[in-house]
Amino acid sequence: MNHQPDQERALSDHLTELRRRLMLSAFVVFAFFLIALPSVKYVLAYLQADLVERGLELNAFGVADPLMIYLNLALVIGLVASGPFLLYQLWAFVAPGLHPNERKATLAYIPIIFILFLIGLAFAYYWLFPLVLDISTDLGQDLGLTQIIGASNYFTFLLQLTIPFGLLFQLPVVTMFLTRIGVVTPYFLSSIRKYAYFALFVIAAFITPPDLTSHLMVSLPLFFLYEISLSISRITYRGVLRREKEAMVKEQMDLMKQMNEK
Repeated sequence: MNHQPDQERALSDHLTELRRRLMLSAFVVFAFFLIALPSVKYVLAYLQADLVERGLELNAFGVADPLMIYLNLALVIGLVASGPFLLYQLWAFVAPGLHPNERKATLAYIPIIFILFLIGLAFAYYWLFPLVLDISTDLGQDLGLTQIIGASNYFTFLLQLTIPFGLLFQLPVVTMFLTRIGVVTPYFLSSIRKYAYFALFVIAAFITPPDLTSHLMVSLPLFFLYEISLSISRITYRGVLRREKEAMVKEQMDLMKQMNEK
């Protein structure tokens, strides 16, 4: 008879906890945003270096463009810098519903996720972005076009190109987690390899210029990333089987011990 009030109280507690963690996360992001403000002009100068080397310059077509670029970039820096804290808050919210061994395992994912995200950003910025810039510049010269680059469009395009790769580089850790909880197995991942390759090939087509060379130069690292994920799945799956076997042996020994005691 008292289940309903208990459920409502538990839901209220969860919502209160969620609101508290969201407010704390927003405060930390805002703090990093303020800290990032003085460094934005140096980051902007660094991000424009590729254009300067190509003899190009950015133009502000809107009155508020410089201000919006400045604030948006500071916000992006703040979000990236606060990434580990945000991931920890997410983990802390779901941790009470996990077993002790699951809590320890998922907590270890936080630095891995953050490092892979940074590697994905670095790959996209130092490998993919110059490639796209060279192809676009060369194509413009071949067509006899004068490129007048808007600052707002330039940085929007930069973020749209780099952030997805930061997310795509989460594939190994996602695969590890899904294998650990039994959602996927290395045999399943091997069986869908050709479909996964096709999906990654399509994704590469969306984020690269319509050029076969650049398409392949992006697709091949994604295929390699999938193979790394498959290898990680195999290692994780062997660990899962070993733990299950150890648990079964322990259970049998406990059962035999109880029978002997009787």
